[in-house]
Amino acid sequence: MHPEPPAGAPGAPKKRDYLYLQVIVGIVAGVLVGWLQPKWGMAVEPLGTGFIKLIKMLIAPIIFTTVVAGIAGMGDLKRLGRVGMKALIYFEIVTTIALIIGLVVGNVFAPGEGMHVKPESLDTKSIAAYVKQGETQSTVAFLMNIVPKTFVGAFAEGEILQVLLLALLFGAALARLGGRAQPVINLINEVARVIFGIVWIVTRLAPLGAFGAMGFTIGKYGLGALVSLGKLLATVYVTCGLFIVLVLGVIAYASGFNFWKVLRYVKEEILIAVGTSSSEAALPGLMDKMEKIGCAKPVVGVVVPAGYSFNLDGTCIYLTCAALFVAQATDTALPLAQQIGLLVVMLLTSKGAAGITGSGFIVLAATLETTGKIPVAGLAIIFGIDRFMSEIRTLTNFIGNTIGTLVIAKWDGALDEAKAAEILRKRNQA
Repeated sequence: MHPEPPAGAPGAPKKRDYLYLQVIVGIVAGVLVGWLQPKWGMAVEPLGTGFIKLIKMLIAPIIFTTVVAGIAGMGDLKRLGRVGMKALIYFEIVTTIALIIGLVVGNVFAPGEGMHVKPESLDTKSIAAYVKQGETQSTVAFLMNIVPKTFVGAFAEGEILQVLLLALLFGAALARLGGRAQPVINLINEVARVIFGIVWIVTRLAPLGAFGAMGFTIGKYGLGALVSLGKLLATVYVTCGLFIVLVLGVIAYASGFNFWKVLRYVKEEILIAVGTSSSEAALPGLMDKMEKIGCAKPVVGVVVPAGYSFNLDGTCIYLTCAALFVAQATDTALPLAQQIGLLVVMLLTSKGAAGITGSGFIVLAATLETTGKIPVAGLAIIFGIDRFMSEIRTLTNFIGNTIGTLVIAKWDGALDEAKAAEILRKRNQA
């Protein structure tokens, strides 16, 4: 079977892409193998890990080439500043709403009440590494980490915000050079075409990646964990589901987008993100589709990568629900004033979570460590189902960034609305 050229490339066949169906099959097969043969499920973990590593190795060059070419071609640096400011304001408003909703739902349903767990009786070995990483998290450390040690170091370490900073500076410098920079801009555009061609090839492996990731998750943690802590799991899933439909759906409709058509447009990326439990695995595909639907390249290049650190709606809901659950399970009293203080802390700590598996748990550990009220040892209670909660927070984060990019592009007049409407219409007729 020979690989086909990417869609839109010369010679590309005009036929329906069934990648999303293949990913669904991979997810279902992974769940079955992990459930029926746990050892086999754990053995296929390299398929999921390998796929995520393949995608992650491409993220830095994609962000760099997209942002540099976009800014250099735009030339108006003031407009770029406006886009960044609008994005940050949007991110802050939406994530604050997510935190408040999570706090309210956690109090109403109180999933941890009645457990009466003694923190000193818990085995904290399994969470030690996460707690240690959480202790190093701080606002100052997060901001300082945005500046790379060297130019090449940002690419070597794969830090999204570091690469974004370099790309902004590089693009701004090219914009100042004017016509003399055109050969460099042409080269960067051609490199970007090659990188996205590699993405297309790697994405064909998504079904195997989803199979390996889901097989490992079910094989290691088992479906029994879902039953024992089902109330917390149900609370987080229902809350995220309502947030997606009622908050993100309303934002989309208010901005003139058909919410369900947008979700169908990015269905492959949604399944890849959920199947691998990593929103980073779907980042290249999201950036490509946002450009194809009519969003200006500079807006896509700035908003999507920034959203992966600052617009984590699902992580915010998870943080509040999980923190309240640990407090309730360990009989830790949290008056309203302390809960508001917890929310303020989370407004800061949630911004440091990357789009990779396990980051939400690290941020949760950092939050509890910062407040000093809720016992960090209580995280051992939810460790067994954290991977299952990662699926829904990844889904919510991804959809939030999809809608956010479209909305911000439209607000800035950087969206070809006629093209977007036509693409959504054609995609939903397919």
